[in-house]
Amino acid sequence: MSTLTQRLGLRLPIVLAPMAGGISTPELVAAVSNAGGLGSLGAAYLTPAQIREAGAAVRRLTQAAFAVNLFAPHPTVATTGSEVERAAAELAPFHASLGLPPPELTAQANPDFGLQLEAVLEVCPAVLSFTFGRLDRHHLDELRSRGILTVGTATGLEEARQLEGDGVDAIVMQGGAAGGHRGGWSEDELADTLTLTCAAAQSIRIPVIAAGGLMSAADVRAVLAAGASLAQCGTAFLRAAEAGTSAPYRAALASAKTGDTVLTRAFSGRTARGLRNAVTESVQQPLPYPFQNALTRSMRAAGARAGRADVLSLWAGEGVARGRAGSAAEILDSLCN
Repeated sequence: MSTLTQRLGLRLPIVLAPMAGGISTPELVAAVSNAGGLGSLGAAYLTPAQIREAGAAVRRLTQAAFAVNLFAPHPTVATTGSEVERAAAELAPFHASLGLPPPELTAQANPDFGLQLEAVLEVCPAVLSFTFGRLDRHHLDELRSRGILTVGTATGLEEARQLEGDGVDAIVMQGGAAGGHRGGWSEDELADTLTLTCAAAQSIRIPVIAAGGLMSAADVRAVLAAGASLAQCGTAFLRAAEAGTSAPYRAALASAKTGDTVLTRAFSGRTARGLRNAVTESVQQPLPYPFQNALTRSMRAAGARAGRADVLSLWAGEGVARGRAGSAAEILDSLCN
């Protein structure tokens, strides 16, 4: 049992990946924590009030440790009118097919990280994990003063070294097979998860959490043997009964085959891995994040209501074909036995 596992009081070396956008419901987070892993609440898109509400809901369902995840503050890239017009034109046929008015970009700012962090400090989870960058020293100090462990996300060794220098308590090493958004901020190595885990465990002194394509007990054993303290799994839990995964999303996951995922910026403007569909094939000129995310929001919402997976951001890792349905506890058990 690793030191990190002991500090968090975990019975099993599994972290639920923080899947923002409604997938990581309080019920899913609590179910994983209650079963012996570390549940993670993907709170990056939540308002401070929603973070407090969701955190309270998790606490009503479990007394075990859990994590909250936020996006680290990162600069917004400016867009021009012509870029917006091109991006909107690519989405216009999908809007028409859904009976929506033409895509329109309204004013969209990044969430106020400072206010989100204040809410997290009030919730006081065992862990604050973060992606897309680094936190300022005073943010790390605030978290440490509350006894909250900090976990950064790296997609390569140089990012990991920078996070270690910042003083985080552990680092998620995200291999190229991982589903969802790429969590780094500089050079993404898109490396094999096992290779990256082994290299990181030999290069940095703080605990490593391996992520990317981990769908079975054999996968978990392999990364632990390579030096990881914990294994982080997201795609494996997408079809959990407690997850907030929509019906068309679940159906697409159930029928997915090996090789069906693709790296795309079509839905949010940030590179992410998901199932290939009409939008990933059609969109070639997306706006940078968060503008593309805002531009596609109404399409995605309407698609979920209409049961149309062809217009949804179907985030999933390369191991998606090996996924299963069941309770979170059953899935967690399959990752450990």
